[in-house]
Amino acid sequence: MDLSVIIVSFNVSGYLRECLKAVNIATKTIDSEIFVVDNNSSDDSCEMVTNEFPRVTLIRNKTNEGYARANNQALRLSSGRYVLLLNPDTRVMSDTFIRCIDFMELNKDAAALGIKMIDGDGEFLPESKRSLPTVSSAFFKAFGFSALFPGIKLFNKYYLSSTGPDETTVTEVIAGAFMFIRKVVLDITGLLDEDFFMYGEDIDMSYRFIKAGYRNYYVPEAVVTHYKGCSTPRDNYDDILNFYSAMRIYLDKRREEGLFRFSYSILFTGIFIRESLALLNRFIKLRFIR
Repeated sequence: MDLSVIIVSFNVSGYLRECLKAVNIATKTIDSEIFVVDNNSSDDSCEMVTNEFPRVTLIRNKTNEGYARANNQALRLSSGRYVLLLNPDTRVMSDTFIRCIDFMELNKDAAALGIKMIDGDGEFLPESKRSLPTVSSAFFKAFGFSALFPGIKLFNKYYLSSTGPDETTVTEVIAGAFMFIRKVVLDITGLLDEDFFMYGEDIDMSYRFIKAGYRNYYVPEAVVTHYKGCSTPRDNYDDILNFYSAMRIYLDKRREEGLFRFSYSILFTGIFIRESLALLNRFIKLRFIR
């Protein structure tokens, strides 16, 4: 089998339906299988998948297992030479998967690839290609310098601004919204780290691919629309806590490996400040605006 598509879903029945329609079209000529792992949705997601997409293998969790653990459930059952971790709030093009497979066949050093992500208005999403977080890149992104000065490379290393959105390039981080992986590499690196409930697991996995001696690529010839934030909106306390907890987990893991040894305190403090501001902003919105 050539491709296993894995979609972890939670209460996004409408987006999931459109995602699966597009996936069915894109896999029409590919020997493939599709998994949906539902994390105990309270909407009609499971019934919709069962009734409308009989080809899909549905895994129904009784609790919200988080993103990493739910993906791993399907990864252990998958049999494709390539596996795709795909967000339900995405819509692939008819040729997206063919282009990805062709690229991976020609580039045997590739562990994984990410593609050109655009939002619902057709605008390029800069997280399509990213560098691993360093002290400077994390600082400039966390404190808004990259947003304030988008044209200055010094402040935008996190999004690899030295290469344009239409240039194929080696990247470091593959976004979890669309992570196309050579399956045999997972035998070396292991599956997603289940310490991450949500967020950060894509950065951690991308780092482990590189550490194993492979490369990650950004391939703009393949395109996906990502209705960003619809499957994991960061507008409540749990999401804020999960997001910044993932940052701390990643930082602690790399510190144990000898990275961030001298900058740990700076980065940890920056994460604490950003988390505190996000929680305060959420409190103000709930208490005084709504």
